[in-house]
Amino acid sequence: MVKKITLQGILFDEKSSYLRGPALAPPLIRKAYHSESANYFSENGEEVLPDLFDDKGDFSIHSYFDIEKITSKNLESNGPLITLGGDHSITYPILKAIHKIYGQVDILHIDAHADLYDNFEGDKFSHACPFARIMEDELASRLVQIGIRTLSKHQAAQADKFGVEIMQMKDFDGHQLPKFENPIYLSLDIDGLDPAFAPGVSHHEPGGLSTREVLDIIQNINVPIIGADIVEYNPTRDSHGMTAMVSAKLLKEIAAKIISSR
Repeated sequence: MVKKITLQGILFDEKSSYLRGPALAPPLIRKAYHSESANYFSENGEEVLPDLFDDKGDFSIHSYFDIEKITSKNLESNGPLITLGGDHSITYPILKAIHKIYGQVDILHIDAHADLYDNFEGDKFSHACPFARIMEDELASRLVQIGIRTLSKHQAAQADKFGVEIMQMKDFDGHQLPKFENPIYLSLDIDGLDPAFAPGVSHHEPGGLSTREVLDIIQNINVPIIGADIVEYNPTRDSHGMTAMVSAKLLKEIAAKIISSR
């Protein structure tokens, strides 16, 4: 029997470089998850009911560095963790808390952006920088990125420096998905999807993954998931709550994968 999945929402977007809005996302993802227009079943037949989650609620963040403390507290039950963000800067302090329990982890990162800048607009903790900090602090033994379609020269150099494995969107092949040997942390930026499928993001990057392709990536993960985040959903840019429903669908599928792999 799987331990309950710890669920937390991080209401934080102060490290966003372009638009604010992702701090509003967690309660709307929860609302979509409970929507009467759908049900709680995932595609593998698991019923992802609310009582599967040890739901800690949503946290207003006064200091960026409080995210690590809050996450460490919420990890005391020692179960798998799913975090609803929030901009992508939250992944670094979450991984610092994860590292205290698991040591170095392997990471699967789905995104339009590599988020490997050493600093962005003078901020080393920008949402454009979390994976530079993660690799710099040796929180991950392996980082695999899928869906990238904005790779700058600086970030390509950073990827070489840290040994990051990148499957750029131009080279994406759903039949050649990476395989892992160790349990992973999954970081899912909603703008990894094409804006046709998920318009509610701050950075519209055409030519991305379809909802089906992201679901296939999740469903083909071959090892347990110890933690995951869903970040960068910006409700202020959504259309008819469509991106909220996509986020809720991904939440269910990640939870179902955690259940089936334990």
